[in-house]
Amino acid sequence: MAESLPVGGFPAFLSSHKTLFIVLWISAFGSVFLWQRDIVGAGFSVFGKAGPGRSMSGSRPFEFNITDFGGVGDGVTDDTAAFERAISAISKLGKRGGGQLNVPPGKWLTAPFNLTSHMTLFLAEDAEILGIQDEKRWPLMPPLPSYGYGREHRGSRYGSLIHGQNLEDVVITGHNGSINGQGQSWWTKYRQKLLNHTRGPLVQIMWSNDIVISNITLRDSPFWTFHPYDCKNVSVRNVTILAPVFGAPNTDGIDPDSCEDVVIEDCYISVGDDAIAIKSGWDQYGIIYERPSRNILIRNLIVRSMVSAGVSIGSEMSGGVSNVTVENVTVWSSRRAVRIKTAVGRGGYVRHIMYRNLTFDDARVGIVIKTDYNEHPDMDFDKNAFPILENISFTGIHGQGVRVPVRIHGSEEIPVRNVTFRDMNVGITYKKKHIFQCAFVQGHVIGTIFPAPCENLDIYDEEERPVKLSTAQNVTDIDYGV
Repeated sequence: MAESLPVGGFPAFLSSHKTLFIVLWISAFGSVFLWQRDIVGAGFSVFGKAGPGRSMSGSRPFEFNITDFGGVGDGVTDDTAAFERAISAISKLGKRGGGQLNVPPGKWLTAPFNLTSHMTLFLAEDAEILGIQDEKRWPLMPPLPSYGYGREHRGSRYGSLIHGQNLEDVVITGHNGSINGQGQSWWTKYRQKLLNHTRGPLVQIMWSNDIVISNITLRDSPFWTFHPYDCKNVSVRNVTILAPVFGAPNTDGIDPDSCEDVVIEDCYISVGDDAIAIKSGWDQYGIIYERPSRNILIRNLIVRSMVSAGVSIGSEMSGGVSNVTVENVTVWSSRRAVRIKTAVGRGGYVRHIMYRNLTFDDARVGIVIKTDYNEHPDMDFDKNAFPILENISFTGIHGQGVRVPVRIHGSEEIPVRNVTFRDMNVGITYKKKHIFQCAFVQGHVIGTIFPAPCENLDIYDEEERPVKLSTAQNVTDIDYGV
């Protein structure tokens, strides 16, 4: 897995938290302003946009243009067959290094299609793949094995707009071209209970290795946006992911699910649910499937979620989640900044999780660990399957405009063990008690932090010498009314 970037790797003029915060805030605000000003236009990337006329030439030995296979790109003509013919041609070239499919400027309307191994899908600037809105054109697939009978409905689920299974060496990239799920009709039908199957993601890659998503915009997914499932060696970089912050249910940005060796970096995400949610299966089905998510690095992001959280782990985490680093992330204008969520019946574990150099701006709750997220696939879950939550650290946590900086809600059945806080200074908007809330949590604070920690935690000085040891780990000071 890629090594973490040291804090010192930032330029000198970003060395102070205040300056870094201002720069990231300006970038985030500017990106959302431009997106909302031109919501139907091409995607906007905080981290740069390719200039006009740049070559689409890639590293594959063979290149094709979608127009060579009959693609029109006028936003009206159905180009599904053109994509299928092009990918079929590339599928025959795997032993010769594979091929690149170039999608030039235009609006390419298509039903869902499948990728192939040793393939690059390259979207030029002002190229936009549009998902057909008629759900009858979206194929039905069996429910995910680690989710039981289905996520939203029992039985079959809709496939994704861009799909792949049992693949290796797949790249989706470009000069900031877009993949647009046109999810508005799906969201409306979901709210009106007119769908009989779980909605499909925008991009879903399953049981695959060596996946790269870079330099594109993903927007308006019917459901989760990018969902790698049981994959190894996944890289997401310089990607913009957009959906309305309200009225776009379950449009998570990136959901690594039972995945190993994942890097997500240099992205801007503003969606209608979790910006990132690490998952590994749901209750007894995830326990039986037994595929953890592990070795995941998330860094250099600006994220927003006014409905859920910036970066989440769970609640579907029954296969286990471990060895996760979240660093250099700004969460702005969000309901929650970072969250771990689970419940009785999940089983599994969340351990060895490191958060460092996080900035919160205008978040209702900063850090959340919740152990009573009682949503289940059915009532057959094991009432004695208690998840393990341990070895979780928070270092370099800063921000302003946060109502409740910390809420760690363990329970007698699911205590939270070995939590560490160090170098934390979060400006608050609610100057009363109960803003650092704890229940059934054991851990320690190193040095001085603001706001003052709950009495459940041991206090150590900067040299990590004990100052005051807690005898009240099981004290409950949770107030959801704050």
